[in-house]
Amino acid sequence: MSLVKMTDLLAKADGTYAVGSFNVSDMEMAMGAIKAAEDMHAPMIIQIAEGRLRYSPLDLLGPIMVAAAKKCKMPVAVHLDHGGTMETIKLALDLGFTSVMFDGSKYPLEENIARTKEVIALARKYNAAVEAEIGRVGGAEGDYKAVDIAVTSVEEAKRFAEETGVDALAVAIGTAHGNYKSKPQLRIDRLKEIAAVVKCPLVLHGGTGLTEEDFKNCLHNGIRKINIATASYDSSAREIKAIHDAKPEANYFDFSNAIVEGTYKNIKKHMQIFGLENKA
Repeated sequence: MSLVKMTDLLAKADGTYAVGSFNVSDMEMAMGAIKAAEDMHAPMIIQIAEGRLRYSPLDLLGPIMVAAAKKCKMPVAVHLDHGGTMETIKLALDLGFTSVMFDGSKYPLEENIARTKEVIALARKYNAAVEAEIGRVGGAEGDYKAVDIAVTSVEEAKRFAEETGVDALAVAIGTAHGNYKSKPQLRIDRLKEIAAVVKCPLVLHGGTGLTEEDFKNCLHNGIRKINIATASYDSSAREIKAIHDAKPEANYFDFSNAIVEGTYKNIKKHMQIFGLENKA
């Protein structure tokens, strides 16, 4: 199936499942993601956040991600997560990413709308899709400074979607990036209200740490794309530590394989929760 557009995948998500969008930071994570998609016969989005590029330069990792998608037997979209600058967004598009996210949530509504329109105009030249964010998902993504949650306004979400024509919209309903310090209080009531007036697919950020019930509640009430990052990094770290503890003489390739396996296990687990098995 190879490389596809994000919109092609989200258009098929009908409320019985949501498409997983999984952050990768190196070749090994990309390999683990492909393995999970093929074993589950599932569609998938792989992504990298601008806040992680200090560790994974886009000009190096981007071509690996695109090559991985093209190699995969299942449909895979390649996405820039939390893009903050036009320079990075354009580079992702030049590299062949099929979608980009512009995160203008830190700006006033009018400025977020205006800047998002600029990104959409650029992306259309590449036949690529655009995700945006309204409200503020809490926590921190990569090197970005942590922020408090600002639950998305129904009225602002409706206006934003209508004025921009964005392809997917990330909403804040009580989730946060990274590991939760306390149990998240999800605003499913607000999600339902937004889903009733916004026509484009809705996106859930800050998925790490939610329960299976939380995820299913979200996907049954309007969420069509779910982002997972920290859980994959944590899973890979656990595999590395387990190899180190069990095999003191472990070498580089043992640890490399551990990253593949840790990513694979986490993505496969979340694909099962999201209802993605045999949806390709």
